[in-house]
Amino acid sequence: MKITTGSRELDEWLSGGFETDVITTIYGPAGSGKTNLCVMAAACQASQEKQVLFIDTEGGFSIERLKQLTPGEVIKNILLLKVTNFYEQYKAFQQLPELIKKNRNISLIIVDSIVMLYRLALAEAKKKNKEEINKVNRLLVKQMLILNEMARKKNIPSIITDQVYSEFLSQEDFEAGKERKTLMVGGDIFRYWSKCIIEIQNLPFGRKKAILRKHRSMPEKEFFFKITGEGIKKI
Repeated sequence: MKITTGSRELDEWLSGGFETDVITTIYGPAGSGKTNLCVMAAACQASQEKQVLFIDTEGGFSIERLKQLTPGEVIKNILLLKVTNFYEQYKAFQQLPELIKKNRNISLIIVDSIVMLYRLALAEAKKKNKEEINKVNRLLVKQMLILNEMARKKNIPSIITDQVYSEFLSQEDFEAGKERKTLMVGGDIFRYWSKCIIEIQNLPFGRKKAILRKHRSMPEKEFFFKITGEGIKKI
């Protein structure tokens, strides 16, 4: 089963939309449209009188943007959790099974972004010792484990957003003219737990490129689009 992305053209690109029994990771640089894709999917579910659990770690959720995408008072169907540090984020994840038990109409979980607070916690852990680093990474894995359980057992999909960083080059590689690769933060963890991975790239003149990096049934492919008041438009 699949849920709509909020865009007919993007649904077609994904052969029907986001799969419901998996975690989907959307990663890319700031301003690439990751939050917009999340809010589009949330708006569609909320407009169908289904509930969406939205964990906002960056303060990027906009009620105004939600109103642009769908008419009516759909905000009542958005359960918004705002967290301010990584351990608070982990506690929110621990509450997910109970929240879903109490709100049986939840059809989508969104975490935007799952790594912002993780990166801050990891930076602090690196000032201490290796055990603290391992602790932070274990807590991130536990969060992915909870999302995976919700998807596999409850058929409630998760969409999470991730950030990027540039690959470090040695002096030899730099002098040889090797290009830096753009990598996903926490790459191995998210590659393992996510069955669908989409990279978003910024292009000139406000254009965007989505690249399907991983999928259970489709090869790698591209989708070019622009963000509009009504959502996104294929170009």
